[in-house]
Formats: sequence, structure tokens, C-alpha cells
Amino acid sequence: MPIEATAVTAHTVMHPVAARRILRLALGTALSVAFSQMIGWQLSFIAPIFTLLILSLPLPVIRLKQGLVFIIALLAPMIAGLALVPFLVHARWVGILLLTLGLFYSFYYTARGGAAIVGTFMTIGLTLVVTIGSVNGDILTTLIQAVAVSVVAGIAMVWIAHALLPDLPPDPAAAGMQKPKPQKPDLREARLHALRALLVVLPIALLFLFMSGSPAYTAVMIKVASMGQQASADKSAAMGSSLLASTFWGGVGALIMWTLLDAWPSLLFYTLLVGLAGLLYGRGIFQGPAVHPKFSMWSYAFTTMLIIIGPAVLDSPGSGGAGAAIWSRLWLFTIIAFYGTTAVAVFNAFWPGKNS
Repeated sequence: MPIEATAVTAHTVMHPVAARRILRLALGTALSVAFSQMIGWQLSFIAPIFTLLILSLPLPVIRLKQGLVFIIALLAPMIAGLALVPFLVHARWVGILLLTLGLFYSFYYTARGGAAIVGTFMTIGLTLVVTIGSVNGDILTTLIQAVAVSVVAGIAMVWIAHALLPDLPPDPAAAGMQKPKPQKPDLREARLHALRALLVVLPIALLFLFMSGSPAYTAVMIKVASMGQQASADKSAAMGSSLLASTFWGGVGALIMWTLLDAWPSLLFYTLLVGLAGLLYGRGIFQGPAVHPKFSMWSYAFTTMLIIIGPAVLDSPGSGGAGAAIWSRLWLFTIIAFYGTTAVAVFNAFWPGKNS
């Protein structure tokens, strides 16, 4: 009996480091949602996504220099996109080639061992350029300003969450253990993963480009960018199904939250629901002193939920137009996820790698 009790306790008691990170993820994302909703600037729903992307990684509190790196990684591709507009207008195929090279590098950066969060920010910056199509540089300037405000606010909420829930003191027993050096990624494998991610993202980006997209597609392109980074960072053979699963569970969470908000459209209730979602998704993101084996899928599921629900809430909860928009966005995300899953399966069939 004592042995059984010990075994049960080992499986039911959560590691204190994981518990702290889950609480911080829920708190920081909820605070970011509340702040962005109260301020209500253009594209304010992006701020909680940035907060989530940082807090869903097992990182210590980011320093000012790291925060600046994140901001530059996001805004530099968008500012460079201003230079792409003349090419997209007068020499479209040259602009497309430059966009392709930029996307490939953002995926290759992650695949070869670069910081996933930096690669994600670079990809988002590049794909957001496509949301305005090839028509209006003024709209792109407005988009850059809105995203800049959002990322600064998102990072500020990360610092507040760390201040309220700081990291626990290191375990003396674990401190003496030497961590194994990370394996140097195989460059051929890195190129294959980058090409796989490019296959997922580029056709969708070109589709919106030729459709002369608008800022209305911002949420969609953030989802596409996250799928691309998932395809470049995840080395599992089941990565394709992980794309679909993250979209499914994110969509389920968004629909449940929207139904509850339809009954009680309140900022306080919305904030509490996001915090609760952070606690639930967080259990699949963090485990023990590190991350859960399926942390990539669950973190992108939480991201998908915010991408779906955020713009709809800005359209005012309870309105029929917002309700129709959330369903159309969910169906579009599902179609994109099916395409991504198929593209990954086809790529792995023709260019199998060691880990893919």
C-alpha cells in the first residue's frame, strides 16, 4: 500500500517549476488580454499572442536586450517589406523571389538551432507584409505602427508576469548536475525542415498576395506563420497531424469561449476565461523542470485559440456579424491546417530525413 500511494503521488503532484510556469503563462496572457482590450488600439489582439509565445517557452525573465532583439526580429522584416512594395507592384516576380528567400531564412534560422521565438517573430513580420497585398505602402506603415505597439505591450506583460510570479530558486541537487550539451543540428536536416516549412507557408502567402489582401487577413497570416515555424522546428514524423491537432483543440477552445461570452459579454469574464484556458493548455505545455513532450502542439493550440477569438471579441461579443466571422475564420483555419498536413506528408514522402 505505501508503494502504491507513493506511485500515485508521483503521478498526481505537479512539479513546482512546471506549476509556476503554467500559472505565469495564464496570468501574463490574461493580463495582456485585459490591457489590450481596455486600450483598444488597432490590432490590439496581437499583444496577447506575443505574450503567450514568450511565456510558453521555458525561459528565464527576458532582459531589456532580449526584448529589443524580439522587437527588431519582428519589425525589421516588416520595414524591409516597405522596400518590397515597389518590386511587388512593378516587378512582382522579383518581389516574390525576395519574399521566398526571406521566409526560407526565417525557417532555416529555427531549424539550425536558432531561438524559436526569434524565428517565429521574423516569420510573422514577413507574412504580415503579405496581408496588405502589393497595393498600398501607407497601409503597411499603419500596420507596422500597430504591430510595434502590440509587441511592446506584449513584452511588458511578460515582465509584469515574471515580477508577480518570479522563477523559483534553483534546486541544489539539480544545480550540480551538468546539462548535456545540445547536439549540433545537421545542416542537411535543417535545410529540409526549412524547405518543408516553406512549402506550407509560401503557397498560402502567395494566394493572399495575388488576392490583394488587407489587414483583415492579419489573424490568418499569424496562424500561417505559426504553422510554418511548427513545421521547421518539429522533427517528429507525426508533425503533420500535430498541425491539425493544434488547430482542432484551438478551435474547440475558441468556440467554447465564444459561447460563454455570448451569454455574458464582459471584459472581466473574457479575461478570466483566457486565464483558465492558460491553465488548461499549460498542462500540455510544461511538464517537470522542462516542457511536455507535446508542448509544441499545445502551445500552438493556445495560440490558435487567441487568433480566432481575439478579432471576434474586438468586433463586439454577442453581435451576429462577429459570430459569423468566428465561424468563417475557424473554417478557413481548418482548411489551411488540412493543407499544411498534406503538404508535410507529401514532402516527407519525397524527401525523408533522419528525424522527419
